[in-house]
Amino acid sequence: MKKFIDEFEQWLKNKELAKKTIKRHISNIELYLNDFLNYYEIITMEKGIDEVGAFLNGWFIEKCMWATPTSLKEMISSLKKFYQCMAEKGYVKNEDYKYMCEYIKENKDDFLESLEDFDNGTYYDIF
Repeated sequence: MKKFIDEFEQWLKNKELAKKTIKRHISNIELYLNDFLNYYEIITMEKGIDEVGAFLNGWFIEKCMWATPTSLKEMISSLKKFYQCMAEKGYVKNEDYKYMCEYIKENKDDFLESLEDFDNGTYYDIF
């Protein structure tokens, strides 16, 4: 996974993002790749693009006690950028990247509602 993280970091630097922004994206993607994709079973980065929904609407909310609407939105941004980079480099199909982005767009409000429900004690794990 380090290879992908290093390539992503360089990709972000090439976009001339602020160091703080790059650090946040890298931290988010390290959590996704190293913790989530290896939590229940080992899932490759390439297959991980299909697991973004389970991560955003379940694992992140349940396992990351610092999860807030802001951190969830930042994670969404990081995932979109990461998989854009991976698509540009040919590691994942561009169609899969576009589908992931559309899925996130259509379900973002549901993710945020699940987070609110979790914080209020009315969240039920659907996964």
